[in-house]
Amino acid sequence: MKEFAVYTGLRILLFVASLLTVTLIWSLLTEGRVPALWPLVIAFAVSGVLSYFLLNRQRIAFAKKVEERAARAASKFEERKAREDRDRGD
Repeated sequence: MKEFAVYTGLRILLFVASLLTVTLIWSLLTEGRVPALWPLVIAFAVSGVLSYFLLNRQRIAFAKKVEERAARAASKFEERKAREDRDRGD
């Protein structure tokens, strides 16, 4: 699923960019002392908010593809179920 790969790759890239930015700003403000946990937490929150706005088109394309795949699977299931009912004589 190309849409999944694109969306996931962009989310990872956005997180890494946020982490680098937060770490750089933190190190500039605290003279090089950067704890491990807080920049991760802040970058996670920032990238989540940014991805909501910046990756909307990719998220919609991914959701559409998932919906189409689920509809095909449901259709095939109903088709097999109807065939079984016919074969049993119901």
